[in-house]
Amino acid sequence: MRILITGGSGFVGQRLCQRLAADHQLVVVSRDPEAARRRLPEGTQVIANVLEALDAAPEALVNLAGESIATKRWSDEQKRRLIDSRVDVTQDLVMLCAKLAANGQAPRVLVSASAMGYYGAQPKQGEPGQRPVTEESSAHDEFAHRLCERWESVARGAAEHGTRVALLRIGLVLDQGGGSLQKMLPPFKLGLGGRFGDGRQFMPWVHREDLVRAIEFLLERDDLKGPFNGSAPHPVTNAAFSRSLARQLGRPSLFPVPAAVLKLAFGEMSRLLLTGADMRPARLEAAGFTFTYPTLDKALAAILD
Repeated sequence: MRILITGGSGFVGQRLCQRLAADHQLVVVSRDPEAARRRLPEGTQVIANVLEALDAAPEALVNLAGESIATKRWSDEQKRRLIDSRVDVTQDLVMLCAKLAANGQAPRVLVSASAMGYYGAQPKQGEPGQRPVTEESSAHDEFAHRLCERWESVARGAAEHGTRVALLRIGLVLDQGGGSLQKMLPPFKLGLGGRFGDGRQFMPWVHREDLVRAIEFLLERDDLKGPFNGSAPHPVTNAAFSRSLARQLGRPSLFPVPAAVLKLAFGEMSRLLLTGADMRPARLEAAGFTFTYPTLDKALAAILD
């Protein structure tokens, strides 16, 4: 199968390409094709924009593009960048679907990333109304929700051209060599790590290997469409995450970061650290997907071994 991947040279995309390369023809979209070629499997075609893939007529699309949401304070300009980096590429993919459909070559499927931010801030552990968040749960209206809602809305447009659309709302991705864990490890290795705020906010997480397996699963199952929570079945609170990581490293977890300090340092973006959702992969599990790393302790043990 010919598969077009945006964001294929990123933390998740690289591992996905490694898994897919043996059995599929890969086309990766990158703003820096030369750098991307050095990070991707041999034989991967790298192009500079989505519409260059028209001649390749990909049969499946995976959309992982988007500027990191946690690198800068959320000024109005940065919010526009976060939205545009996701929406513009997704619009190009829908346009590609339209052009290919006009030639009778509509892609079979688009698996498009979204994020746990779709649900906005949910009640913390022990608060009234706290319950597991599935794909049917209502969302709290705030910037992260509006960003994900718009991103998903654009992706759904591919269905108008005969392409099945699966939306993957991704939690915190854990593995060696990148992602959030790479930023967390230095202070925790020094025994300086700890919870954020009161630590009762949930942190949906997923091992990178399970996430790329879930993407493959959604590519292959022609009966699956709509939103899917891309996180492990056992989310934990921030405090529990901190204790587990410290325990795996054989270090104490004694230095909480007060919420006021995070708000001062990061502004509105601090909500990513101080809020969360008890997000569960209800639809993936109902469809028969099984997680290799269902618990945080098992995931961290494998990563840190």
